[in-house]
Amino acid sequence: MSDLHEECGVAAVYHLPGRSANSLSPEQGPDEVSRLIPRMLLDIQNRGQLAAGMTTFNPLRNQLIDTHKNVGSVSEVFRLSHRREFEGVMREYVGPAAIGHVRYATCGLDDRSYAQPFERHHIKKHKWFSFAFNGQLANYLELRKELLDNDDNHLARETDTEVIMHQISQALSSERPVPVLQVFRQLAHKFDGAYSLVFLDALGNMGVVRDPLGIKPLCYAFDGALFAAASESVALLNIGFPAERIKPVPPGYAVVIADGEFSIQPFTQNPGHAHCFFEWIYFANVASTIDGRSVYLARKALGTELARLERLPLDEDAVVVPVPDTSKAAADAMAYELKIPCVEGLIRNRYSGRTFIEGRLDRRRKAETKFTPLREVLEGKRLFLVEDSIVRGTTLRVLLERIRSLGRPREIHVRVACPPIISPCFYGIDMSTVSELYAPKFLQGGPLTADIEAEMAAEMGADTLRYLPIESVARAIGLDASDLCRACITGEYPTPFGRKLAQIAVENFRKKIDGRTYDLSVGGRP
Repeated sequence: MSDLHEECGVAAVYHLPGRSANSLSPEQGPDEVSRLIPRMLLDIQNRGQLAAGMTTFNPLRNQLIDTHKNVGSVSEVFRLSHRREFEGVMREYVGPAAIGHVRYATCGLDDRSYAQPFERHHIKKHKWFSFAFNGQLANYLELRKELLDNDDNHLARETDTEVIMHQISQALSSERPVPVLQVFRQLAHKFDGAYSLVFLDALGNMGVVRDPLGIKPLCYAFDGALFAAASESVALLNIGFPAERIKPVPPGYAVVIADGEFSIQPFTQNPGHAHCFFEWIYFANVASTIDGRSVYLARKALGTELARLERLPLDEDAVVVPVPDTSKAAADAMAYELKIPCVEGLIRNRYSGRTFIEGRLDRRRKAETKFTPLREVLEGKRLFLVEDSIVRGTTLRVLLERIRSLGRPREIHVRVACPPIISPCFYGIDMSTVSELYAPKFLQGGPLTADIEAEMAAEMGADTLRYLPIESVARAIGLDASDLCRACITGEYPTPFGRKLAQIAVENFRKKIDGRTYDLSVGGRP
């Protein structure tokens, strides 16, 4: 699964003026809560390791809002290993309010100009703002075309983030300040897709916004003085908020801090929920709780589902081995239910990073350095290898070759804690074509059968391969299927432009046209 590109993550923090925090306050005082952002971003680093950054607000400096960002990990960007340099950054960007971002690119280049937050300077304070977002707009090309139809407009980057920046600018174009909530009410009818967004302006107003379907996760905590929000609850828990204070931002709602007052209000109608199920299977930190459902317990339940469906006979040589790290909870649960050992037969090189960090490098070469099979653990065993999912298959294929040659197990039985990925994602995961996915070329639009699984196993280099059925996902997460976005495993998309792009992607697959679906369509046409 490590050949799947990550999403992004957002964070925000604000100490309301004239108030005392009831539950926590940074040692540096209320005017320096910006120091919490690097700590919060570290906890959501799993969501993006390409770039990081923050924007802070400080009414006592000339740069009322100012942005620090760069390509690299949180540690690299904020110089966390160099105390003097880190302190220099913190002093320069100190403030009572801040937003932050970690990035993996689903579109755009790997350079600093694409790093977030995006800041737009203006002489008018209400038009001077910064924002960051997690997600992707399925109607990005249409919004881009709408902007460029005016010959006076120019876009410097190929990313929906820049398009969103100009859409916000247009909503703020009045000479009089526009309330934050009103800005997003104007934009809601224009955006099709997924967006969890944090916003900060030079008046000191903040907005934390979640799309009307709640596709991307977003949570917040508030103790009466200190407000914080992040893509995942673990970031709030680790800065001191008790778990009972941490709540999901409801889909279609915005948390607004304006004129020193806190409020949470709807900015658009909520047509239902479509939470991305991949958050529980892979993306989210296992310590997080998303929309009231524990990530760890969901993964554990997926392992129980795998055990329930297991039909192979077991003997004294049978062992379960997780592919580190996101498969561990599922593997542990599967082994417990089957009453066989779960062992660490694969050791992950913690310093090699995920295979997409240097996105243009060959995935196979990266995968070969990522895991080391332990012969002492694997030799002669009937190995049940638990993987969270198979997207492109590159990493797993290489891993199976290495396990065979270095570990020398008797058999390898791959168990996947997810159904087959059959359709692209247009909501923030970098898999925009059918042709790049592993399963569709075997399924050819039909159902998964035992014969097809056997064919997949032979091609992959395993003795057997088994997927979970689709109905297992909602059961394990503990939400109704109707509340989940499962487009990549069902082909059913929750938004109009998602469905439109899916049709283009399927047609391109049939015509054997390669390239990103976004790049091959103009105005929704191939």
